[in-house]
Amino acid sequence: MDVHKNARLTPRGRAELVRRVLEGQRPRAVAEAFSTTAKTVRKWLGRYRAEGPSGLNDRSSRPRRLRQPTPADKIEQVIALRRERRTGKEIAKELAISPASVSRILRRAGLSRMRDLEPAEPVVRYERQAPGDLIHLDIKKLGRFEAAGHRVTGDRQAGRSYRVGWEFVHVCIDDASRIAFSQILPSEKTESAVGFLKAALAYYASLGITVARVMTDNGAAYKSHAFRHACTERSLKHIRTRPYTPKTNGKAERFIQTALREWAYARAYPSSESRAVELPFWLHRYNWHRPHGSLKSMPPISRLLLTEDNLLRLHS
Repeated sequence: MDVHKNARLTPRGRAELVRRVLEGQRPRAVAEAFSTTAKTVRKWLGRYRAEGPSGLNDRSSRPRRLRQPTPADKIEQVIALRRERRTGKEIAKELAISPASVSRILRRAGLSRMRDLEPAEPVVRYERQAPGDLIHLDIKKLGRFEAAGHRVTGDRQAGRSYRVGWEFVHVCIDDASRIAFSQILPSEKTESAVGFLKAALAYYASLGITVARVMTDNGAAYKSHAFRHACTERSLKHIRTRPYTPKTNGKAERFIQTALREWAYARAYPSSESRAVELPFWLHRYNWHRPHGSLKSMPPISRLLLTEDNLLRLHS
């Protein structure tokens, strides 16, 4: 710890304490002057007499000698047994050392948790070659409100905003181009999911994109017969993510986070209705104007390589 050198009973204060005693002041009187005990005064006086001025410096709190330190070969045995998936208590019993020592060794080796023994799963990043090869669908639930809440205003003391139900933001993003489409619907049930799929396909078709595959999570709406029929009817291959693995649908998850940050929570909307009105305008900026980090700071629409005439026709 870096203590101020002029603070009381640091080396400078200790030297003054010793000086007063050596000049004839009683240890008890010096202790009262320095707000400490006579025992402490005698301790520093003894160190000064034994070591001189250097005896007034701080010493390490580490023991000069550790009692029965764990031998290096024993540490290697602990780590080897751990890599065989042994528990800490099993290792302690087999090697005749304390569980506390085993725990300390494993902690220093970074092997305290069983999952530390598993090889890290490599991050596989992929991107489809052509727009429409794959679109990602997901749903985010947002509360309706009649006044801005503290998450936007930052003021928890203001009048409380009472939710008046939920609304469901259905999102879709194209894997290759990152062109996104979104609608706010009254539910996350099958009827809304199927309706949103049809609307998304129509939006991409308006840009000249033909969709071949759809990726979703394992929500009930996406597992329904109606959603499967809607995909089959349109010759879409439906891909579902692995259970409890949201990163498989990472582009949709990331888009939702961007939408929450830049649209849903970006302004102190007076109501959820005014927030909903802003969504199409934000989507337009996202698709046509916002630089995208994964697209070399170009907007998603740039991936379509449209001619100037088509850009003017579609940009509205």
